[in-house]
Amino acid sequence: MKKGLIIQIIISLVVIFGSIYFFFGPAGGKKESHVFVVPQVVENFDVAGELASQGLVRNKWITRIILEGITISPGGYRLSSSMWMWETAFALRNKPSLLWVTINGCQRREQMGELLEKTLGWDQEKLDAWNSYYKSIGSEYIEGVYYPDTYLLPLDESGSQIAKRFIDRFNEKFSPLSEKFQDANIRWVTALKIASLIEREAGGPSDMKLIAGIIWNRLDIDMRLQIDATMQYTKGKKPDGSWWGGIDLAEKSNESPYNTYLHAALPPTPICSPSIISIEAVLRPGETDCLFYLHDSNKQIHCAKTYAKHKENIVTYLQ
Repeated sequence: MKKGLIIQIIISLVVIFGSIYFFFGPAGGKKESHVFVVPQVVENFDVAGELASQGLVRNKWITRIILEGITISPGGYRLSSSMWMWETAFALRNKPSLLWVTINGCQRREQMGELLEKTLGWDQEKLDAWNSYYKSIGSEYIEGVYYPDTYLLPLDESGSQIAKRFIDRFNEKFSPLSEKFQDANIRWVTALKIASLIEREAGGPSDMKLIAGIIWNRLDIDMRLQIDATMQYTKGKKPDGSWWGGIDLAEKSNESPYNTYLHAALPPTPICSPSIISIEAVLRPGETDCLFYLHDSNKQIHCAKTYAKHKENIVTYLQ
């Protein structure tokens, strides 16, 4: 009788533990880390279904029940198929190991660094490594090559490693155009200088080719570019914490290699990191006879062939 009871207990335990393992045990034996990505927009994202399809859990229905009510933040989570269900759930409850970062517009290197510092929780050492990485690869990388895009960035990487990611993305985007710029006898750094001016000056993508054409027209006749954005770059960060904004009339007489009111040449470096749209505009500028332009209050561009006509446009559209 006792023997039979013992056998029944053993069978029951086997069934119980077998069921626990079947529903909650590891989906596989591989201990290698796998980055499970939760998109920036989590609406309609089936976490349990994706975990199951990637072989990280055994059963999506059980997983869905376990994760019910848990707030899962967008980002990347390091998981493996050797983890038990409770380990996976615990990992997803916590802060992701990789965070989404979106860089909008043509920003300068230090400006991007501030956003990365805030989003990734960098200390001063990581920020300094980001800002000084160019020194290890060449002065041509001081500005313009930190491609503005959306990135999924590891929290445990150094500032230098993150800088390399941005530069690699730039190389990936620029590579298809590299040979075309060579054929046009335009150095890649020159292309970035002009593209950065275009993107800071444009009211949107629709004006970029026109502004590119006007900049080329000015360069072709050794005319001063007279672009405020280059002076804004020289001034750096403003007292209110912003990096860009208007300049006063006195600023235009201050000596600086970036002062395009005094010097009839491109600035020494790009003034920000432009998008591929403005880089392409350098290569394929709009055909125009204009030398001057302005934007009205609706960001609509108006160009002029002569300074006299430009002054008329100022009265018509700005006063």
